[in-house]
Amino acid sequence: MNQLRPPIHAQQNQPGQGKGPAPGNRGPGGQGGPGAVPPRRPGLTLVMLLGLMVLVGMVLFSGGPDGQQQPLPTLIEYAKQGKLKDGSIIIETGRVVAEVKENATPWTAPAPADEGKAPAATPQQPMRIYSTILPDDYGWIRNQLTAAGVGWSEENTGQSWFMTLLPSLLSLGVLIFIFWFFMRGLRSAGGGPGGMLGNFGKSRHRLQTKDSTGITFKDVAGIEEAKEEVSEIVEFLRNPKKFARLGGRIPRGVLLSGPPGCGKTMLAKAIAGEADAPFFSISGSDFVEMFVGVGASRVRDLFKQAKENAPCIIFLDEIDAVGRRRGGGFNSGGHDEREQTLNAILVEMDGFEASDQVIVIAGTNRLDVLDPALTRPGRFDRSIQVPLPDVKGRAEILAVHAKKVKMGPDVDLARIAKATPMFSGADLAALINESAIIATMAEKDFIEQNDLEEARDKVRWGRANKSRRIEQQEREATAYHEAGHAVLQVLLKDADPLHKVTIIPRGQALGVTFSLPDKDRYGYSRRFMEATMRVLCGGRLAEVRHTGDISSGAGMDIQMVTAYARAMVLKWGMSDRLGFVNYGGEDGREMYTPDKDYSPETARIIDEEIRRLSDEAYDEARRMVEQHWTAIDAVAQALLKYETLTRDEVERLMRGEKLEKSTVSDLLQREFAAAKPAPAPTTDPDAEPPASALPSPA
Repeated sequence: MNQLRPPIHAQQNQPGQGKGPAPGNRGPGGQGGPGAVPPRRPGLTLVMLLGLMVLVGMVLFSGGPDGQQQPLPTLIEYAKQGKLKDGSIIIETGRVVAEVKENATPWTAPAPADEGKAPAATPQQPMRIYSTILPDDYGWIRNQLTAAGVGWSEENTGQSWFMTLLPSLLSLGVLIFIFWFFMRGLRSAGGGPGGMLGNFGKSRHRLQTKDSTGITFKDVAGIEEAKEEVSEIVEFLRNPKKFARLGGRIPRGVLLSGPPGCGKTMLAKAIAGEADAPFFSISGSDFVEMFVGVGASRVRDLFKQAKENAPCIIFLDEIDAVGRRRGGGFNSGGHDEREQTLNAILVEMDGFEASDQVIVIAGTNRLDVLDPALTRPGRFDRSIQVPLPDVKGRAEILAVHAKKVKMGPDVDLARIAKATPMFSGADLAALINESAIIATMAEKDFIEQNDLEEARDKVRWGRANKSRRIEQQEREATAYHEAGHAVLQVLLKDADPLHKVTIIPRGQALGVTFSLPDKDRYGYSRRFMEATMRVLCGGRLAEVRHTGDISSGAGMDIQMVTAYARAMVLKWGMSDRLGFVNYGGEDGREMYTPDKDYSPETARIIDEEIRRLSDEAYDEARRMVEQHWTAIDAVAQALLKYETLTRDEVERLMRGEKLEKSTVSDLLQREFAAAKPAPAPTTDPDAEPPASALPSPA
């Protein structure tokens, strides 16, 4: 399989992380910014705990009425029937308590007997009963009990109703105090953060300074234009009065956009390092929580602390997590957490005064989905593109990272930079690190050129699966498939030059043909696209010519040929029938249905043109495979023998020359022979022992 993609050259990112907490960071765990966390007040906390203890005690230990509750007429009837003990009837505040005589009803049930035994003849015990009364019933109850001829007494009947309701009032007061204490804690931190909720509503940013990051413009390579655009921001942070002299205002916000790993975060840290200003870093996802309003609270807390530590920089990484366009898709319309957080950011950026020396820098790789209110002048005044690095930028980035490792004398970073199109700064940093690991595992003293080549292939394609067992028939099909790619890539001058071809599996691919562009390509001509499509078709044709069957190995090739033909027809106007018209529509990544602004008849013509371009590439590749089959067969047989061939070796085979180099089996035999221990020397049993020899202990 041949992975040929039109390279998109631009710019890079270098990973750099702060080491250790910032000296001025007084928040716990390096978060919370330089604004000190308000000291806790143990007195209020103690009062709250005491209130909770009182409430629990009142609930657990409050003495409720004992016995069984009965209606008041039933209790009076028991008194008239003589079922109540004399002197046990007590009229209290709000109730009447009495005790039933023995051998009278109602009684408590006897204890249950054991299984298989008769019930125990346990005498039933008397039971206490009570009835609730109202204040107007006291006189009637006294008359009824006196008429029944039973003795009764009164206790605390003159107690006020306030004392009766006092326990309930105390419980309600404790609950009101706890609620007030929570609300007071929420209001005490300026708009919601902190308080009784601790740091839940506070900003989760990380504060870094020049001492903690140690990153300057010297550590950021390959983005000279972007560094020039932000140079005046550095000058403003160093000398704000210089701009105020003529009435100028520094941009309030700078939006850095570009592919992932291109250096947006590194550039923001370098600005803070050059200006020696505090650097507040937070991700857009840190604002979003399950509870509505928490994100807006954290935004207010972040800007509040930044203003207290001005001049400083606020860096919002991945701002598209909260800054997406409102009203699109199936959003609820403005009441969800993400949109409230975005509204808070808009309000805070509008609230900057001329004296507020706070600059907001945001990074995103989805500039197309941001809300227009966020990107307008006055909020983000400047939008800086941070693209993938070109060949010169890649060489500079490799040189920066190469300073951290030991390089050998044969290392050519310019060749590696040329062989890594579409690599971001993060990819190049990983390449250097992987090469160091490969050299270390091989017990080398320094990194060699072949280590860098292997690291590049590993970063792009994955680790080589040299131990994978492949059937000979499938191995031959892969060899002829890659040979078809390689030979056509050498023959077609408009395609990217061949670098090397291998049938060693990497990742999900059983074989790979590598190209090495001789220049950075910012646009794609029709000749280049047609040549690339022919190279992609060559693998399937050579495989079918040798095996007489079709396999799934060309799945990625077919996908790429179709994508190229579709782009040529829909976006680039390379179809004579459709003319100079764009039928691609808008970016559909945010849409649930594709955007098609053309008729069914035009759609039919589009399908025909895509098929025509694919068929023309396939037919031309078939003619070239038939014409140069001898060269393809020679390259395939060499791949089966050596597994990997360079461009020079492929060209020699195409000229009919023979290769003289060691095969993989030869290298393995040499390694085995070098590792085999030497045989132990034999001794003659009849030889005389030396004079210094000692007798055997036996």
